[in-house]
Amino acid sequence: MAVKELRRTQQKVELDHLNNYEVWISWNNQEDIIRLPVNPASIEVSNGSNGSTYNIEKLGEINVIKSPSLLTYSFDGVFPARYHPAMVAPLLDPTIVNGIKFNAYVYYFKKWMESKRPIRFVVIGPGYGINTACSIESFTWRDVAGSGGDIAYSLSLKRYQFYGARKVKFTETDAGKAVVKDKPERPNEKQPPSTYTLVKGDTLWDIAKKKLGSGDRWREVQKLNNIKDAEVKKLQIGRVLKLP
Repeated sequence: MAVKELRRTQQKVELDHLNNYEVWISWNNQEDIIRLPVNPASIEVSNGSNGSTYNIEKLGEINVIKSPSLLTYSFDGVFPARYHPAMVAPLLDPTIVNGIKFNAYVYYFKKWMESKRPIRFVVIGPGYGINTACSIESFTWRDVAGSGGDIAYSLSLKRYQFYGARKVKFTETDAGKAVVKDKPERPNEKQPPSTYTLVKGDTLWDIAKKKLGSGDRWREVQKLNNIKDAEVKKLQIGRVLKLP
């Protein structure tokens, strides 16, 4: 009987010289990109192997070594509500959705998780570096009592391996043998844009309200589609607009 085992090793990366490190997280080929305002004290890196053990009669237990599992990165941190002595980057302004003010960092992490698309996790520093696509496995946060609005959070990421069908090209050698040349395509992290086709009576405010949840986001639609101010009230019926 085979018993599947996950052997896991852990390594804690201490960011000793906080001001010398940069931690960046981006989404959709940097359509959204943030730098953590306060560096985490450490990043825990964990991986394991998907080995299996078998009990063989007259031999006993044997171990079959298989490929390692995907790396995970875990760390805790804080999103300050105002200036903090440990800050290494400016704070993002709050995000307003449907007239409600949200912490921008919480808003983006929730948005990225719901998109079901990978993010890119980058750590730049003198002693250690990371640059990899990841899935957000968990993101928990809480409002710290008595802190004036500081958000404490825990984040767990897992390395994301791009996959999909590959194009192959058959060529013939001088000996008449067919060989296959397989050239992997560059992974595309960008999310296919959603679109909307204009109908009679549409306004950018109505479209933003209906498709994005807030009419106040109409300028995002205008900017994304390079619509001049003079064209806002003269939208052509049938025009296909990209949505953010």
